[in-house]
Amino acid sequence: MTEKLDAVDRRILQHLQRDGRMTNADVAAAVHVSPATCHRRTQRLFEDGYIRSVRAEIAPAKVDRGTLVIVGVVLDRSTPESFGDFEKAIRKLPFVLDCHLVAGDFDFFLKIRVSDIADFNELHGRQLIALPGVRQTRTFFVMKEVIDNALLDF
Repeated sequence: MTEKLDAVDRRILQHLQRDGRMTNADVAAAVHVSPATCHRRTQRLFEDGYIRSVRAEIAPAKVDRGTLVIVGVVLDRSTPESFGDFEKAIRKLPFVLDCHLVAGDFDFFLKIRVSDIADFNELHGRQLIALPGVRQTRTFFVMKEVIDNALLDF
């Protein structure tokens, strides 16, 4: 897909990635094109799926979600059906920020934000271990976020 991007498209993406609130006029000035050209290119980047969304990044601690937890999940079977059932169920849990199918000792890794350990314990006991096909979970409480949601380097 990246072969369709030229240098101007890349610069537009890089500026918007750093600050999604930039006005079209500011982006156009930064990448040295007219506002009309910039608008047309930005629209095409949205339409072609290069830009998936624009949203605010919320400070987790400010909204009582300061505890970051990574959970490794092992399913009882490695079949397309068991993976599909788990994926369908996990999409319904609003506290799960990310869910990745992985290779190795685990089947999935989940990224979850909660208010504290007690909050996680409640979710784990009531909802996570009740997900379809879950044989085992392994929980990692993040002590320090060294890099979180870094900008893509392209």
